Amino acid sequence: MYTITTTEDLARFCDKAKAEAYVTVDTEFLRERTYYSKLCLVQLALPGEHGEAVLVDPLSNGLSLEPLYDLFRHKGTVKVFHAARQDLEIFFVEGNVFPEPLFDTQIAAMVCGFGDQVGYETLVRKIAKQSLDKTSRFTDWSRRPLSEAQKTYAIADVTHLRVIYEFLDKELKRTGRQLWVEEEEAVLLDPETYTNRPEEAWMRVKTRTNSGKFLAIVRELAEFRESYAQTRNVPRSRVFKDDALLELASTKPTTVEELGRSRLLLREGRRPDIAEGIIAAVKAGLAVKPENYPKPDTSRDQLQVNTALADLLRVLLKAKSESAGVAPKLIASSGDLDALAAGEKSVAALKGWRGEVFGNDAMRLCKGEIALSAKGGAVRVVPV
Repeated sequence: MYTITTTEDLARFCDKAKAEAYVTVDTEFLRERTYYSKLCLVQLALPGEHGEAVLVDPLSNGLSLEPLYDLFRHKGTVKVFHAARQDLEIFFVEGNVFPEPLFDTQIAAMVCGFGDQVGYETLVRKIAKQSLDKTSRFTDWSRRPLSEAQKTYAIADVTHLRVIYEFLDKELKRTGRQLWVEEEEAVLLDPETYTNRPEEAWMRVKTRTNSGKFLAIVRELAEFRESYAQTRNVPRSRVFKDDALLELASTKPTTVEELGRSRLLLREGRRPDIAEGIIAAVKAGLAVKPENYPKPDTSRDQLQVNTALADLLRVLLKAKSESAGVAPKLIASSGDLDALAAGEKSVAALKGWRGEVFGNDAMRLCKGEIALSAKGGAVRVVPV
């Protein structure tokens, strides 16, 4: 197999890809020691059983990925990924580009009845009728040279993908469900999906208290941690972990001496620059006026759920998902069903293809316009 290490060779391959209907794409990366993923390898394959397949080494000196980004912008070639979210985040952060048009085989497989978040290995086995050697999955992809085992593992992630894509694309066209997949992929192509704003980081910290003063300190500490991690490209947990953040919000240290009494703050978090940031964040949180306290979204917690209706909605969802051959979780979550049973209307399950498959009948059930009837192992919708 050929490894591309120069911009010129990458441009030649990408020019070939622009003449094809699709190209399969995958990446290998590391994220354990950084905030942003470190791209270590890109795999590409052209259509056909013997279509050219290459590895692109982004760690090679002088290699620019601009020819690849230009291919991503080329509308005439479909870019095929499996479980594309992390791959797309890398290309968005590094190149400010999304591959369009996009085809995500994991999403397509869910729509085609292969279950919830189906793995690549499963699709290789069921569709391509092949097996994968996964022994190189957790190797260090930043080390050079790559072993032959690593290269073989990496290239298999795009060669089998060709067979999977062609099968799923044909199945979607047969069932007329291409728009279903496009609706799901729209989230992957939205910059907001990959934007982490430090001022909103507190919303991801799980806490059992809704005290305004406590949450104000949590907000300031989380914002400091996120900003520090982003600017220095280190994992947020390397700055300090959530348990330490909650302890600091509770003990409210405003001096280095008080900070030194923390039980959960690890050595990294006691570095002078981080310690100063923590103290400044605590002071900023304490200075927040009550009218400016953060307010968590508790709307779902306060819902008055009709439990009997929620149970009926679960039965309806199971029947509809089996009829459509789609994973139930792809249509609606348990929280969505509870929200519907509490009278909520702003639920994703009522919109787009989900509305056609489940949401419209779910609303009719909530309004008492239909009932459910069991006959043998089947559930039927009966107009009232």
